[in-house]
Amino acid sequence: MKQNTARLGLLSLALGLTACTTTFQETKIDYKSAGKNQAPSLEVPPDLTQLSQDSRYIVPGGVVSAAAMQANAKAAKPTDNNTASNKIGDVRIERDGAEHWLVVDRSADKLWEPARDFWLENGFIYAMEDRQLGILETDWAENRAKLPQDVIRKTLGKVFDSLYSTSERDKFRTRLEREPDGKTRIYVTHRGMQEVYTSERKDNTIWQPRARDPELETEFLRRLMVKLGVSEEQASAVARADKAAAVTSSGARMETVNGVPVLQLNEGFERAWRRVGVALDRTGFTVEDRDRSRGIYYVRYVDPNAKVESKGFFSKIFSQGKEAAAPVKYQILVRGEGDKSQVSVLNEQGQPDSTANGQRIVRVITDDLK
Repeated sequence: MKQNTARLGLLSLALGLTACTTTFQETKIDYKSAGKNQAPSLEVPPDLTQLSQDSRYIVPGGVVSAAAMQANAKAAKPTDNNTASNKIGDVRIERDGAEHWLVVDRSADKLWEPARDFWLENGFIYAMEDRQLGILETDWAENRAKLPQDVIRKTLGKVFDSLYSTSERDKFRTRLEREPDGKTRIYVTHRGMQEVYTSERKDNTIWQPRARDPELETEFLRRLMVKLGVSEEQASAVARADKAAAVTSSGARMETVNGVPVLQLNEGFERAWRRVGVALDRTGFTVEDRDRSRGIYYVRYVDPNAKVESKGFFSKIFSQGKEAAAPVKYQILVRGEGDKSQVSVLNEQGQPDSTANGQRIVRVITDDLK
């Protein structure tokens, strides 16, 4: 009896210490332990609700400072009036406002295997990989570095480690876009989900989208630079570089032209094409093909209002517990004229789409580019 009492006393003491010693490793990344027990993949339709703004996810854009680099590193010339870049070897990072990507002086075919191995080495498994399109998309994963580092967990070690779980999941899409001059642009975009209670009783939860984390995108771009041959010191210098340049507003706004919803942008075709592609990645559209010469992205879209059978609150994201509605094919047309561009949605036959779905697609792209 006394022995049991002693054990209970020790447990109470450990629980008491937990409240004082719990810390979250917000700045660290550890998806490796999560990758071993991933749930089956499920394609989640793009969420069509603008996520609330949170200053924690805002990264001011600007020039990547050459002063932050080593003395012998020379800055590359900007590719356009809004873009700044720095080059190390055959890899350079470019930034336009809060968006950033890599440009590598190698073909996409030579970069495919290193990029594919990169995510596997970081603990992810793939939900989609298409070499022809240059798309690698991870499955949903948990950042185990965000788990509380309390006394009980440190004491019990890995025995009960599987009992701990965060309320967040992340997935990343890497897109390798071939340039006409043989170079390759690499984009990394993040999508996040968060488990929240549906009532004050806290007896049920649902998973809903959370704001993207540009700091995570930047960190994985930095790590990818290292994978491609840049030293840790140089890659870290780029990640810490100055971001003081002003961000040029795109003036993204939704209008109706000839009865069809369109997105108007105060920027030329090259910038609009790039940013629309990133928006499609970030909002979860499946891009089946793209034709830059015609300014068309070919996408698949799932109507969020389609009725499907659900088998549990986890099934929406982390299992195949329901049959997804059949996707519909659309074309996203980017048309530039001088320093302005217009984005519209066409149906599979290439005709302007004025349906509710067409309006939703324009709205979600507009919201992401604002």
